[in-house]
Amino acid sequence: MSKLIVANHKLNYSNPTAWKNFPKEKNVEVVVCPPELNLKEFKNPNYKLGAQNCFWDNPKKGEGHYTGEISASLLKTAGVKYVIIGHSERRQYLKETDEQVNHKVLAVLEANLTPILCIGEPLEVRRSGFSSAKAYVGEQLKSDLYGIRLAGKKEIVIAYEPVWAIGTGRADKPEEAWQMADFIRESLARKISSVKVLYGGSVNSRNIESFLREPRMDGALVGGASLDPKEFLKIVKIAGKG
Repeated sequence: MSKLIVANHKLNYSNPTAWKNFPKEKNVEVVVCPPELNLKEFKNPNYKLGAQNCFWDNPKKGEGHYTGEISASLLKTAGVKYVIIGHSERRQYLKETDEQVNHKVLAVLEANLTPILCIGEPLEVRRSGFSSAKAYVGEQLKSDLYGIRLAGKKEIVIAYEPVWAIGTGRADKPEEAWQMADFIRESLARKISSVKVLYGGSVNSRNIESFLREPRMDGALVGGASLDPKEFLKIVKIAGKG
């Protein structure tokens, strides 16, 4: 199975020209998520286009009295295939709730796009032990995917990103990330027939191989290291060797 490697540019400008000749690699599906303003400039046949967020209403009409928001259907018209939902930075700084995340996942699925649902425990939970981290993640899955059952071609991508590892340069231990991936699949086995689990949190070309050498990890959500297309290409090439 090919690996899924996602570039999350967050609120950072990336020169679309620098990504124009990004090559297509075997055994890897690449998704690039630039800021919303640059979505159409990043359309490229060698990778899929992703968005960093969407609103939860009007997935079909793409209209409404929601100043500053954008619907999943409008993202689809821009060529988007994937949408990041529930990133810890939005939960922390914008106070995004599990209920809102749940509505967004539903909206993305209704628009026939694939959600990349971000989950992960904060440092104080992890310090209480790995079992506490699993319990925290389990509750997030239960709330964020409430009422969702999928079969057939539709799928959900789960990005496990321990909050304490994001942007800190301190990645999780691969063995524990694998265990969490197993736990996530077991938790969703009765609800979702097709799920991919990614790791995120201080991923770079120096540590990506350690996370992906086990087939239990389907890929990675890459933050800071994805801003440099050369560094990101290194990650993609390593993933392709799988």
